[in-house]
Amino acid sequence: MMKALKRIGKVLIRTGAIKIFMGYLVILLIGGALISFIEPQVHGIFEGFYFCFVASTTIGFGDIVPVTVVGRIITMAVTLFGVLTVAMVPGVVVAYYTEYLKIREKETVSTFLEELEHLPEMSREELEEISERVKKFNKGK
Repeated sequence: MMKALKRIGKVLIRTGAIKIFMGYLVILLIGGALISFIEPQVHGIFEGFYFCFVASTTIGFGDIVPVTVVGRIITMAVTLFGVLTVAMVPGVVVAYYTEYLKIREKETVSTFLEELEHLPEMSREELEEISERVKKFNKGK
């Protein structure tokens, strides 16, 4: 689990999606703080953060409802930013991972082709190893 989180963190950093994610957290924190001061139903900053998180994920439990105009505007902004973040970050990560797989496949194919260019110079063991790799590849299709 921890290894997967580290890998996701590295991908977010490399792709720049970390900026989007951090922006989301900042908007969530600022919105939560503002909501906690503006809305009469919200009692404390933690409840404000909770409300903004629920609004940004579009879950909307309905246990807290903004009643002021400013509260509603903040809720709309937090919700919009949440929807955009949920749409963008996974897209960036998937695009990065797909590109990574393409590059890795090209490297594997070019290494294999390079080995094939030197067939006459290879020992019997090296030729058998290549033969086994081709058999494994064909079984995977």
